[in-house]
Amino acid sequence: MSVRWSLVAATAAAFVACALPASAQTLRYANQGELKSLDPYTLKETTTIAHHAHVYEGLTARDKDLKIVPALAESWETLSPTKWRFHLRKGVKFHNGDPFTADDVLFSADRVRAKGSNFLSNVPADAKFTKVDDYTVDVTLDSPNPILISQWDGWYIMDKKWCEENNSVAPTPAAATTPSYASLHENGTGPFMIESHQPGVKTVFKAFPGHWKKPEHNLKEIIFTPIGSDATRVAALLSGEVDVIEPVPLQDIQRVNSSGNATVLTAPEIRTIFVGMDVARDELLFSNVKGKNPFKDIRVREAIYKTIDVELIKSRVMRGMSTPSVLMIAPQLYPLSKDFTRPKLDPDGAKKLLADAGYPSGFEVTMDCPNDRYVNDAAICQAVVGMLARIGVKVNLLAQPKAQYFAKVLKPGGYQTSLFMLGWTPATSDSHNVLHDVLGCRDDPKDSTRGEANLAGYCNKEVDALTDKVLVEPDTAKRDQLIKQAYELVIKDYGYIPLHQQSLAWGVSNKVKLTQRADNQVLLYWATKQGE
Repeated sequence: MSVRWSLVAATAAAFVACALPASAQTLRYANQGELKSLDPYTLKETTTIAHHAHVYEGLTARDKDLKIVPALAESWETLSPTKWRFHLRKGVKFHNGDPFTADDVLFSADRVRAKGSNFLSNVPADAKFTKVDDYTVDVTLDSPNPILISQWDGWYIMDKKWCEENNSVAPTPAAATTPSYASLHENGTGPFMIESHQPGVKTVFKAFPGHWKKPEHNLKEIIFTPIGSDATRVAALLSGEVDVIEPVPLQDIQRVNSSGNATVLTAPEIRTIFVGMDVARDELLFSNVKGKNPFKDIRVREAIYKTIDVELIKSRVMRGMSTPSVLMIAPQLYPLSKDFTRPKLDPDGAKKLLADAGYPSGFEVTMDCPNDRYVNDAAICQAVVGMLARIGVKVNLLAQPKAQYFAKVLKPGGYQTSLFMLGWTPATSDSHNVLHDVLGCRDDPKDSTRGEANLAGYCNKEVDALTDKVLVEPDTAKRDQLIKQAYELVIKDYGYIPLHQQSLAWGVSNKVKLTQRADNQVLLYWATKQGE
């Protein structure tokens, strides 16, 4: 930490009491997952993005109802179908006192699209950022993009000068073995600063008194501690050791609600949980089948799809707290979802499909799964293991903490997986994000960001062509029909296996009031806490 940074931080801390209500409180928060890196371009994962949202900000933000609102850009307009102008907020300071200007926007636009970033698709590759003056930035595109600012969710602005001074011009890859300065320190413009950070152990956030916006919270600090054990996490909430936990295990919801000390906030989430198979490699990385890839055969993919019983997962694993899905997007985000029906469960037919494909006795494969990221994630994967055993497919389950899991299976780690479970919340709340990021071909020479989160390597050029039309189509009805055609192709290919939308389950002390957003970002800058 530099001398200048220390002096600024000390000065800021001295004035916290003046900037916050007299009843400012400490809020203790526990999640099943860890916070490893403070570099906001390292990991595109909802919980990590939410942590970073306390200290970093984008040009735009989402309000409590997920509507786009101004943030570091106070206004914008479209000068032409391919040119946007953004008017930046004046008087904004980074936590170390540096002024926020257009230079930081241009720098961040380059950094987020640089090698090692996990947010490559958030800012289109063709977007050219031009500084008009210190507080005006123009963005020019090669073709119209009506959802440009929707794509910016999770793209936070960094301090150009600070990054250059601290050898952090390049983003920190998720698979990096040596932490960078930006992965261990922060310098954002957000409502909280980070006082201390022990990766995977504990992070202490302090309210930033110099924030440009009047606080909606009454917190002086947030103490985040990862607690992987479900039982320990719930016990900590009920004893008052922590104030907020996420998630509450489904089997403990009734106990929390009847405790008198806390309640569980529940609501449908817009994240889709799904299973994917590596259909790109000529030979699977983790299988006993050598010289070929069984998942390249559509009969094998259909067999896997028709063996996974989403209703059984809902009743047995999710205790009714899930909504089985036909599509790779939540129904509340796509109005024509009702036009789709799921292919029927058919284990006997699946056995015949496998035999016809040359696997009468099945085969063996490893399945990657997180064990601290989604509701009952490891249990869901274990259920899938049992279901596939019925058709002779022996699955070796590798369930790991999310840090190791994501480092292995995501793009920076080389998509090292053969069979996996993942969850996806479209940052834009729109199907284009799913079609482009998850279902798009990874080998597109004209768009290096297409398929960034396509762990399976699924590729259908017709889907890509429809996706490109979706991006520029302004007519909602026509756009929805293009989206429908794309999803129909994916289903016909058995490209991915959607499972469900899980239910949100946040445990909240009766002393705390906070907003539960449908994207499952726990944003504590909207939280208030009663006195101890």
